[in-house]
Amino acid sequence: MLKVWGRKTSSNVQAVMWCIGELNLEYQRFDIGGKYGGNDTPEFLSMNPNGTVPVLKDDEQAPLWESAAILRYLASAYASAPFWPQNPATRAPVDMWAEWSKLNFAQNFGVPLFWRVVRTAPSQRDPKAIADAIQKLIPILKIAEYQFSRHEYLAGEHFSLADIQFGHILYRYFTMEIERPDLPRLAAYYQRLTQRPAYQEHVMVSYDDLRVLD
Repeated sequence: MLKVWGRKTSSNVQAVMWCIGELNLEYQRFDIGGKYGGNDTPEFLSMNPNGTVPVLKDDEQAPLWESAAILRYLASAYASAPFWPQNPATRAPVDMWAEWSKLNFAQNFGVPLFWRVVRTAPSQRDPKAIADAIQKLIPILKIAEYQFSRHEYLAGEHFSLADIQFGHILYRYFTMEIERPDLPRLAAYYQRLTQRPAYQEHVMVSYDDLRVLD
């Protein structure tokens, strides 16, 4: 059975748990990090010297950390085409869009926007920095908008690992108190994701615990 260490309000944990849910794998998850602590203990650091979540252990295998690596492991070990094709040429676009999502969307959303809006007290927020972060995000989202004009999902006509890496951020993006550009195909894609039971369970999780109030 899979074991996952990480609090359910961590976006990286949510990506891993969503993948586990889509693949219908049995698991145990332990609340670690954030208000739960436990990620600075010798036991946890022996699994991940960085002290970050998630960490995944699959039976007797060595612990894995870094969410993108965990996702590729789960897909390689338990999934098949079209979610994660075995043929390298067919798999490459899925991997490419997953990597694009992690390096472009997630990194330009998390600290630049989510932290400034949700994890910063209202009196300490920088409206210009928030507006600048949104403006920087718009060209990235327009790339996805164009992709959804051509395909049902990010990497093609079928749900894949790329959608896990991209879509797990969208719940926060669409529920935060920010101005959003009109991107109807992106919005429709997000609505399709919200109909997936594993998305509802593992991604549509309140982040009120993360809010910093005055």
